[in-house]
Amino acid sequence: MHQAPLPQEYQGLSEAALRERILAAKESLGDRLVILGHHYQRDEIIEHADYRGDSYKLAKDAASHPEAEFIVFCGVHFMAESADILSGARQKVILPNLAAGCSMADMANIFQVRACWRQLGELGIESVMPVTYINSAAALKAFVGERGGLVCTSTNAPAAVSWALSRAEKVLFFPDQHLGRNTGVRLGYSPEQMVVWDPFKPLGGNTAEALAEARFILWRGHCSVHQRFTVDQIRRARAEHPGVKVLVHPECPLEVVQESDLNGSTEYIIRQVQGAPPGSVWAVGTEINLVSRLAREHPDQTIFCLDPQICPCSTMYRIHPSFLCWALERLAAGAIVNHVQVPDKTAQFARMALDRMLALDSSSNESSLD
Repeated sequence: MHQAPLPQEYQGLSEAALRERILAAKESLGDRLVILGHHYQRDEIIEHADYRGDSYKLAKDAASHPEAEFIVFCGVHFMAESADILSGARQKVILPNLAAGCSMADMANIFQVRACWRQLGELGIESVMPVTYINSAAALKAFVGERGGLVCTSTNAPAAVSWALSRAEKVLFFPDQHLGRNTGVRLGYSPEQMVVWDPFKPLGGNTAEALAEARFILWRGHCSVHQRFTVDQIRRARAEHPGVKVLVHPECPLEVVQESDLNGSTEYIIRQVQGAPPGSVWAVGTEINLVSRLAREHPDQTIFCLDPQICPCSTMYRIHPSFLCWALERLAAGAIVNHVQVPDKTAQFARMALDRMLALDSSSNESSLD
């Protein structure tokens, strides 16, 4: 998405001036406004959020405020799309910087997924259920919904994949190969029962025989942050911090998840730290803003990032306080900017995929946080 440059008056404002103007705009908008802040956002954004959480939790938080006219989502584009799909018809979802995308979500686009589906059909492989991670564009959620599939989060992925495999011989899982692989192994499937689909190669870089035999067709996508974590980093942490607990996100490679002590969603990581006793030592494999915030909020524990190079989510960083200030002040002045609106037909089918996930969560009484 293209974001026009900020007006000159916002480009040189100090942190204190931005904070003051953001607070003033929030006060002016009152109950007409809800600000959502993803856990990976910088502290200067999180301090202004009415809710903080992961993408799915925040979309539900937005839906719980039907009185709010404006939902300002401090996250990335696919998150704002999900909020638009789940929110009321009169509500408007605003993304402060339209350039805030997601490299993982961009690794699978609707044209590539349609081509994959067509090639599988041409091979006579028809008993396939599509499942998309919530970290994907609305068009992919709609593709899945129209074909009987569903959305998953990193918490409910095992339940979603089990549901899919009870209805088809194979699952086509996108865009994150690591979450798909970790989920399959957790359910008892072997990596040898999985193939990776490379959208830039005929048949995804596979033979027809390999595709016919596979139970899992995993899209060649990944999170640029979580793929950085390695087994060597874990072993170094154990050597330098005896008694350390290693806690990673399931978007990490399989060998990293298997080497760790615990793995789970962003909310799971937070709950583990919050429930740990003083003196606990944690090596955490996820985005640095969240790890640093956990360390500050729990000074009685030792919490550090597995990756010594400290890789932030660069697209989340595009939500700078200057963009938030600009968006809020324009709303307060009666001008709507950066309105994220999913087309009606896309939203209809995407909502089907999301509703199937919600129904699955409701029936299993599981938390559904990505």
